[in-house]
Amino acid sequence: MIEKFSKNDQQEYDFQKHWNKAYQNTSVNSLGWYEENPEASLQLIEECNLEKDALIFNAGAGATTLIKKLLENDYSNIIVNDISASALSILKNNLCTQEGAQVKFIVDDLTAPTELLKIKNVDLWHDRAVLHFFTSEKQQNSYFDLIKKVLSPNGFVILAEFNLVGAKKCSGLDVYNYNEEMLQDRLGDNFLLLKSFNYSYIQPSGNTREYVYTLFQRKE
Repeated sequence: MIEKFSKNDQQEYDFQKHWNKAYQNTSVNSLGWYEENPEASLQLIEECNLEKDALIFNAGAGATTLIKKLLENDYSNIIVNDISASALSILKNNLCTQEGAQVKFIVDDLTAPTELLKIKNVDLWHDRAVLHFFTSEKQQNSYFDLIKKVLSPNGFVILAEFNLVGAKKCSGLDVYNYNEEMLQDRLGDNFLLLKSFNYSYIQPSGNTREYVYTLFQRKE
């Protein structure tokens, strides 16, 4: 049974324990956020026109299928992060040896980073369904400060979060819903919104979740 917590409770909540338990207790393709084909993300990544050796950072990746798709598309410089070591272990095991050798795996907290602070010159920051779990201003500030620290000049940011009519909870946790204007405000004037769209994601259960997908580029 998934415990439920309020936004205030979540500020001191053990997210690492929560997400490890989620990936240990449920098969990946049954999780509510599992995507067999991450088509919306791939569409926005394609629009960035990145070099194949561009540094792609996947924030809060879980056991996403996106990494395998990127490798199949010949991207060769990928950093994958999650707070859950269990999630990244599953993801790594789903890649063949040659694929896994092209990916760097970092277990770290996006809202209290240590290892992530060492990263430099990220060409693309990708986040699907991670930011909306950070409900306190402190968590959000830490997250956006990290983006601005590690992203290269003219780098891209893809943020895909529950939109304003989307779910208010996920995995027993409260979420913070967004629209494109709110994301623009948090990134600031040095980021240009290139594209945004609402997207209805169909869960493995058949239920839908409403997202806003956004693509930004740093101006400097």
